Amino acid sequence: MIEIITQYLIYGIVLGSMYAVVASGLSLIWGTMKMLNFAHGEFYMIGAYVFFFLTVLYGLNPFISLIISMIVTFIIGICVARLTVIPLIDKPGWISSHIVVTIGLMIFFQHFALIFWGERYKKPPYFIEGNINISGIPIAIQRLIILGVCLLMLLFLYIFIRKTKLGMALRALAQDREIAQLMGINVNKMYLIAFSISVSLAAGAGAVLSPIFMIFPAMGAIPLLKAFAVCVLGGLGNFEGAVIASFMLGIMEALTTMFIGAEWKDVVAFIVLIVTLTVRPSGLFARPT
Repeated sequence: MIEIITQYLIYGIVLGSMYAVVASGLSLIWGTMKMLNFAHGEFYMIGAYVFFFLTVLYGLNPFISLIISMIVTFIIGICVARLTVIPLIDKPGWISSHIVVTIGLMIFFQHFALIFWGERYKKPPYFIEGNINISGIPIAIQRLIILGVCLLMLLFLYIFIRKTKLGMALRALAQDREIAQLMGINVNKMYLIAFSISVSLAAGAGAVLSPIFMIFPAMGAIPLLKAFAVCVLGGLGNFEGAVIASFMLGIMEALTTMFIGAEWKDVVAFIVLIVTLTVRPSGLFARPT
């Protein structure tokens, strides 16, 4: 029994690491641009498709394909933000226009994938096949790779935000845009960087998880909803809170799968979301504002 619980806990931690990567990107955009990106899940999907074609059609090493898929999505993010999001900033109705635009992007990318890549499910090979035994508990190597890659991406984001000049500029912009402009910070450039890093993180999560969860045009919907739930639970714009809430949610879903059933797994996130919005709308790890 202990071995089974341990396996599910590890599965929950792996799942939580994916939620953390996707949610940290949403949190970054909210903190700097004060916008909700409803197309975030589609960049998760694009990263998975790019990874699939690089590994299956061109035979590249999965780790190299992962890096390339993140770079490609980063470039796509710059183009998308430059053409659709940045022109709307400072225009009347920004509070709603960015929602309309990102929902439109979500629909566009889903139908683009459906037309050009088809509706059939696709599955790239595992990075490394097989299991390893830890204290007699068999664990798939692919799941450990997912955990390791997601933790590395979170570490990269943390170091970037806390230790680099661009990261300090983003934090300054998040605190006070007017003062940041007076200090010579190029606001639109920072917005492009924040948006592109955010979507490239989502692409990385989609790529590393695609051997387990399969690839199809609407695959980003559930991760997006879970990421929104995590951001609300941790506090919008709170990076550390989003990471903690992600692992909490992943473990809760894993234990729900074990004790109740897999069909109830996705219900947990939304029960937690409703309770949090009712009891503490600002999130568990954020000061009420």
